[in-house]
Amino acid sequence: MSKGYRITASTGIHKGDRDYQQDQVALLNHARVNGCMLGIVADGMGGRSGGRKASDQVMLTAKQLFERYSPEADDAPSMLKQIVQEAHIVIKLTAISSEQEPHSTVAGFLINPSGDCHWVHSGDSRVYHFHAGKLVKRTLDHSYVQTLVDKGEITEEEANVHPQSNILIGCLGTEEDPPADTHFIPQLRPGDVLIACSDGVWHYFSPSELGSVLAALTPREATEFLIEKARSRGRGTGDNLSLVIVKLEPLGPEAPQPLKIGSLSQLRP
Repeated sequence: MSKGYRITASTGIHKGDRDYQQDQVALLNHARVNGCMLGIVADGMGGRSGGRKASDQVMLTAKQLFERYSPEADDAPSMLKQIVQEAHIVIKLTAISSEQEPHSTVAGFLINPSGDCHWVHSGDSRVYHFHAGKLVKRTLDHSYVQTLVDKGEITEEEANVHPQSNILIGCLGTEEDPPADTHFIPQLRPGDVLIACSDGVWHYFSPSELGSVLAALTPREATEFLIEKARSRGRGTGDNLSLVIVKLEPLGPEAPQPLKIGSLSQLRP
């Protein structure tokens, strides 16, 4: 991995204003391969126990497959898609045995020792890639409102407040096989930030707001800030929140100084 940066990271989870927690989040360091890590978020659905069983299964599957993963020998996109497919199958079996309807989203990114990065997502949990506070790319939700955005019928801003914004057209545990969209970043650079999060987080922020927060704060500070601000903006109706942030901080005297926290005061309540 490049010597031009050091990696800092954080995870955060909060039940928001719900009675119970159905999100799950993990940041895993490979047991045998230094510099190899997997960040993953799952948003479970289907009642108190059903949703949690689904997100738990995503985490269990991810940990098992990541433990067996070898950057030198294995294909990263195939492994990430396998997480989606295997977790989906087990979640469907859970539904049959428990008379519940468990479902889950998944969004995760894998960083290899060489500095390349792959991500996968299914549903409306997202992965964002920022560089120096600017959005480079993000996942596109497998949701009804995203299809309207794609057709040009509504804007991203309108999608956020659309009454059917919570309707998914693809996720784990449904009758149909889940989508598993992947993306490849050939080389991460100093100043890059990756964030995977559930809709309980991203729903309350524009990409520019997220970029400002991630540029200004350490991952731990950003995690706490985003959870607090999302809860404030939810005004007592907020969903479960989960997120994982990985930041590549430049080394040396030429490294840019972070913005002051005061610059974030412009974010509305």
